[in-house]
Amino acid sequence: MLIYWAVTALMALSIISIPGEYLFKDYNDQRVVAWNWSFMPLDVIFAISGLWALRLERIGDPSWKVWTAVSLSLTVCAGLMAISYWTIVGDYDPAWWLPNLFRMLWPIPFLFALAKDEN
Repeated sequence: MLIYWAVTALMALSIISIPGEYLFKDYNDQRVVAWNWSFMPLDVIFAISGLWALRLERIGDPSWKVWTAVSLSLTVCAGLMAISYWTIVGDYDPAWWLPNLFRMLWPIPFLFALAKDEN
């Protein structure tokens, strides 16, 4: 997600451009731009907290589990928000649905495993 937001920022600054066929529907509509940017804090926080969790786990700090739970929970929320938006606007493009369904679903088994872990 950090790479996605770096590329998105570079596009917003007109430093790089990506062909329109690779962008989501209505990418240049100002309301859609605002919707997309509304994800930035959530995405950056889940990415940074996930990287922090990995660092803590590597050094043996038990608080890695809390940071992992935060990161995974925010990841599920971000995917769910995106899927909700695409559903509301009636856009069922697999190119955007599949990554967001993946983002929404892959953390769930790990969250259950963290919840079961007694150590």
